[in-house]
Amino acid sequence: MSEKKILEDRSLFLNRRSFLGKAALGAGSVALASLLGSQFFRKDKNGIITKADDFGGNNGMLNALHHASKAKRVIYLFQSGGPSQLELFDYKPTLIKRRGQELPDSIRQGQRLTGMTSGQSSFPLAGSVFDFKQYGQNGTYISDLLPYTAKMVDELCIIKSMYTEAINHDPAVTFFQTGSQQPGRPSIGSWLSYGLGSENKNLPAFSVLLSRGSGRPSGQPLYTRLWGNGFLHSLHQGVQFRAAKDPVLYLNDPKGMTKEGKRAILDKLAEMNEKQFDDFGNPEIQSRIAQYEMAYKMQTSVPDVMKTDDEPDYIYKMYGADAKIPGTYAANCLLARRLAEQDVRFIQLYHMGWDQHDNLPGAIEKQAKDVDQASAALVADLKQRGLLEDTLVIWGGEFGRTNYSQGLLTDTNYGRDHHPRCFTMWMAGGGIKPGVVYGETDEFGYNIVKNPVHVHDFQATMLHLLGIDHEKLTYKYQGRRFRLTDVEGHVLKDVLV
Repeated sequence: MSEKKILEDRSLFLNRRSFLGKAALGAGSVALASLLGSQFFRKDKNGIITKADDFGGNNGMLNALHHASKAKRVIYLFQSGGPSQLELFDYKPTLIKRRGQELPDSIRQGQRLTGMTSGQSSFPLAGSVFDFKQYGQNGTYISDLLPYTAKMVDELCIIKSMYTEAINHDPAVTFFQTGSQQPGRPSIGSWLSYGLGSENKNLPAFSVLLSRGSGRPSGQPLYTRLWGNGFLHSLHQGVQFRAAKDPVLYLNDPKGMTKEGKRAILDKLAEMNEKQFDDFGNPEIQSRIAQYEMAYKMQTSVPDVMKTDDEPDYIYKMYGADAKIPGTYAANCLLARRLAEQDVRFIQLYHMGWDQHDNLPGAIEKQAKDVDQASAALVADLKQRGLLEDTLVIWGGEFGRTNYSQGLLTDTNYGRDHHPRCFTMWMAGGGIKPGVVYGETDEFGYNIVKNPVHVHDFQATMLHLLGIDHEKLTYKYQGRRFRLTDVEGHVLKDVLV
């Protein structure tokens, strides 16, 4: 090849690289702006979020809410494993009267079963061994397992007609948290971070707290992808706060590092990353800069939130003795209130241990004790601080439990398998009608007979309360526009204030 030809090809290559680089830079900047909000950008050479910036959080991709919102934030108390609605909320005298009798085929209607009970030759009906009483202005039935919840029933909207398609834990939990049974989609908190952004410049928009229950301590595990960002930028993933010396991994500086030194390092990293961004135009580079800056700010804000020593004694008394033990459900409920006070957008609590296939009476009694007082205290605490009116609190699991016994049924013992056809959740605050029971199941507690509520209906309603039209919060990926509710979902207007 001639020297002239080489120079011509080289010139063409450089021109093409220059053009594509500049084009990617512009497209990347626009994409990042839509993800993070224009407040992230500065006009100087260092790009985004340096020590001179001062803003109250960051904007989401929505320029404005689709309609007036009732809620500003969400605290989701996810009860992982599938709490038995028949022991807690859905009182069924028929099951008690017909205890031990076979589940009628007309009720089961050929529903598929899990591999854990599909081999059973008999499906004996099992009424709860726990008593129910009526509480509140509407005489709502609540189990004796939940005495604290019973006292605040007039604050709750109890939905007895939830249903889902998933019959096993992993796809069922994934469905609730991401809108799809298949992994890889963004979680609810990530969608909200993407759409609404954050109202706190020193804490993440999406925080996660985990606790393990005493009902079944070695029960179903949870995976970090449940609070992952999926195909959204990594800035929107949930940040897990741990019950350990370091609440957030890799947040603390090594010994000898000063605040000034750390600031200088971050500024230099930002400058280097900006140069790389100029070459490649990948918005994820900018997201990484933003994450470095958030970590820097969290070094002071996270310890302040996690340290609860300044809480008065009456607060610990409200939440229960476990509130002083880091990592317990009660302690996490208290932390959730503190995060809500700091305007964290989405606060996700996971409490494991509800998967009770055998020895259900003994296991669920322990599990209910874990959560009852603290859940009620959280609602009461938010209300006394004026936060409940714009904070949506959600309590529930991924599916319910069967009305027949898994394994041997005795006078004092039985188990229950997974049941996706009907189960119970409750919501409070944030624009939800208080003191309401919505939906109804049949006398056997097996099928829904009034006002069914699908998982996507629940998700659409939650987004509606936050001022979002669930059909309009979308993200284009691999040629398709995705949303949390996929292609379904209806807002439950009857439960809204």
